[in-house]
Amino acid sequence: MSAPRPLRVSWERLEGRLEALGEIGSTGDGGCARLALTDADKEGRDLVVSWMEDLGLRVDIDGIGNVVGTWPPDATEQPVMTGSHIDTVRTGGRYDGNLGVLAGLEAIETIVTSGARPEHPLAVGFFTNEEGSRFAPDMFGSLVFVGGLPLEEALDVVAVDGAVAGDELERIGYIGPMPCPARPPRAFVELHIEQGPVLEAGGETIGVVTGVQGISWQEITITGQSNHAGTTPMDHRHDPSFAAASITTFVRALATELGPPQVATVGRVELHPNLVNVVPARATLTVDLRNTDEHVLQGAEARLAAHCEDLAEAEGVIIERKTLARFEPVAFDPEMVDRVERVAVAHGHRVRRMPSGAGHDAQMLARVCPTSMIFTPSIGGISHNPAERTHPADLEAGANVLLDVLCELAGVVAP
Repeated sequence: MSAPRPLRVSWERLEGRLEALGEIGSTGDGGCARLALTDADKEGRDLVVSWMEDLGLRVDIDGIGNVVGTWPPDATEQPVMTGSHIDTVRTGGRYDGNLGVLAGLEAIETIVTSGARPEHPLAVGFFTNEEGSRFAPDMFGSLVFVGGLPLEEALDVVAVDGAVAGDELERIGYIGPMPCPARPPRAFVELHIEQGPVLEAGGETIGVVTGVQGISWQEITITGQSNHAGTTPMDHRHDPSFAAASITTFVRALATELGPPQVATVGRVELHPNLVNVVPARATLTVDLRNTDEHVLQGAEARLAAHCEDLAEAEGVIIERKTLARFEPVAFDPEMVDRVERVAVAHGHRVRRMPSGAGHDAQMLARVCPTSMIFTPSIGGISHNPAERTHPADLEAGANVLLDVLCELAGVVAP
C-alpha cells in the first residue's frame, strides 16, 4: 500500500480570498484601509465569518470582538489555534495580518475536505485592533483574549477620532457572548509576512521566529508660548516645535548609538495652532522604541526621559510623557520554534531563525500557551504601505508549512 499523499493547500482558493478581502477598504493603489471597528472592518469581518460558516466551523465572538472559528463545530476540548488580524493601518497592504487569518482558514479547509481526522480540534481566529492605529494599545484584542487587559477597561478606550471602543463594537454588531479572557488554546501558530528586508536579502523562504522584541510607545506633549513669528527674538522663545524636533533627532541618534536591534521612530507630530507665522503653543508627538533586550530598552527609555527633562529646562517649556503601550520582549516556546524549523527544512526551504521587529498577536498568546510564528519574505522589506508585496510562491510555501505544523500539533491522521 502506498503512503498517503501529503496535504497541500489550494493556492488558487487562498489567493482568491486574499484578493476578495483586499478589495474591502481598497485605497485604489493596491492598498487597504480597514481601521479597527469602522464600517470597512465590519464588512471584512462579515466576509471572513461567512467563509468560516460555509466551511461548517462554529463561530464564536467574545466581548471585545475577537472571532474564532472551530472544527469540529461541537468540539469542547482546547483547540490547536492559528490566526492573526484583518484590521489595517490607514495606508496598509493586502497581506499584513490577512495572510495569517486566511492561510489558517485554508489550512483547516484542506484538512476538513481531505477527510482527515484531527486528534485535537482546530481553530482559526482574528483579533480586534491588532494595529493600534485607531485604539491604543496595539494587540488590543489579543491582550484582552489572554487576560492582559480587563474587558471593561478595553471597552472604554477612546479612539484617536473620539469614538469609544464599546460603542463601535455594538454599532457594527461584534460584541459577542464568548467570555474574556478566553480559555487558552492547546497551542498557537501565526503565519505572517516579515514586514522587513532580512529574508529577501538572505535568499531565505521561511523565517523561523524566535520571539518578539519589546515595544515602548509614548505620547509626548510639549507646552510652550505661542507668539508672533516675526517679532519674537530667538532667545525669547519657548518653542514646542523646536523641542519636538530635538526629541526626534535625539531618538534617531540614540538608536544609531545603541545599534541593532534598537530602533526608534517618531511617527506622529501635531502642532497647535499650526500656522506659518506663529510660534506654536503646543506640540504633540509619539515615540516608538523597540529592542529584543529588556535591559537595553529600559535604558533607552531612561535616556529619553532625561533628555526631555534637560530640554524642558533649556527651552522653558513643559514636557509631559504618557505611556500608550509597553510590552516586554517575548521568547517563543523552544519546542514550537524547533518544530517550525524542522517542518520548513523538510519542505526543502532555506530558513532563518530571527526575532520579529513588529508586534504580533502571537506575543500575547505566548503568555498562555506554547506559541510560534512563521515568516514569509516581504519584497523590498515594505509593509504598512500599499506597495506591500510577497511573491505568490512564498505565500504558498508559508501556508503549507503552517498546514503541516497544524497537522502535527492536532494529530491529524491522513485518510
